Amino acid sequence: MSEDLIGEAERLIGKATNDGALLRTLGGLAIKYHCPSASQPPLLRKIADIDVFGLSKQSKQIKKVFLDLSYLPAQQFNALHGKTRLMFFEPKNHVRRDVFLDTFVMCHKFDFRSRLGIDPFTISLADLLMTKLQVVEIEERDYKDLVCILADHELGNEDAREVINARYISELCSGDWGIYRTFTQNLDKTLAYLKDLSMDDSKKVAAEQRINELKERILKVPKSIQWRVRDRVGDKKIWYELPEAPKTIRFDE
Repeated sequence: MSEDLIGEAERLIGKATNDGALLRTLGGLAIKYHCPSASQPPLLRKIADIDVFGLSKQSKQIKKVFLDLSYLPAQQFNALHGKTRLMFFEPKNHVRRDVFLDTFVMCHKFDFRSRLGIDPFTISLADLLMTKLQVVEIEERDYKDLVCILADHELGNEDAREVINARYISELCSGDWGIYRTFTQNLDKTLAYLKDLSMDDSKKVAAEQRINELKERILKVPKSIQWRVRDRVGDKKIWYELPEAPKTIRFDE
């Protein structure tokens, strides 16, 4: 099933590239693409959809990519939300496909506009990791995805292929206390989750070492004045947003 989704995503990205537009996958499919550990227990999980990321300034080209490949647009949704998000339905089974534009907005907000060219198929590994670390009400599937990424990839100081840019993540945390708080909290939670996980010992050790290293690097980077001011308030003030539950939208709406 995931192989079929990867093939579909490759067709979308290939068509977009030929048309001069950037599209990159994110979510479970992107993790499956990069992480061998995601294909076997205990980290195996079902991948049911395709989410892609693009640029709002290429919205017209992106729409044409989907229409040329016979996808059906969610007309009302796209009219209302087209500056930040688009939605289409796969032509055969009418399965939803989401397109996020410019910024990733859930519990925290990240601007990916300048980072979509790092990897040819997905958003960068660092950005992929951040989309999971930013989840405040974190669930088991998020823990699995975090462990997969960290077990299978080394930490580095730049955006190289199959390397997590820990410097980028650490510097982002140094300027935003809220992101720092959620990331370090979730690294601690993932470490606790990992201890009770039955998996290959070498992979488990690698994930544990990288979780500790990433947290240490985040802690060591000098913090901005704004960060230090916000740190005085701490948890007394909410530092995140809780996203609304996704609404069911039919292909004929």
